[in-house]
Amino acid sequence: MESIHHLANDVRMACQQVSRRVRFESGGELAPHQASVLFKLQDGPRTPGELAELDRVAAPSMTKTVNCLADRGLVATSDNPADGRSKLVTLTEDGQALLDATVRARDDWMVRKLQGLTDDELTVLSEATRLLNRVLEK
Repeated sequence: MESIHHLANDVRMACQQVSRRVRFESGGELAPHQASVLFKLQDGPRTPGELAELDRVAAPSMTKTVNCLADRGLVATSDNPADGRSKLVTLTEDGQALLDATVRARDDWMVRKLQGLTDDELTVLSEATRLLNRVLEK
């Protein structure tokens, strides 16, 4: 039983480190928290409150992020027809283009890191990826 606790910690820490490194070392024009908002808007418009809840941040922090993205033309805000007190945030074409470039940069970073692995290591990593996705489905 103890070994599964160690494995759980090791897997969690490795996943966190990979996630952090790919977000920060892949470069790009978007801060990680800004990219997170743009990713969430790909499924359609959301209110700042919904975005704050999804990112687990305070509403004022999300409002600041949305305003910054809007100033850059990456998102647009409009009145929410379902609730006149709130706004809807929508991804713009420029926002989608920058998001696409961010994904490409992150993928390119990961490709460079994987290129030094052997075929056997790549096979193990491929299997581990399938297992991690299965864990996420539970």
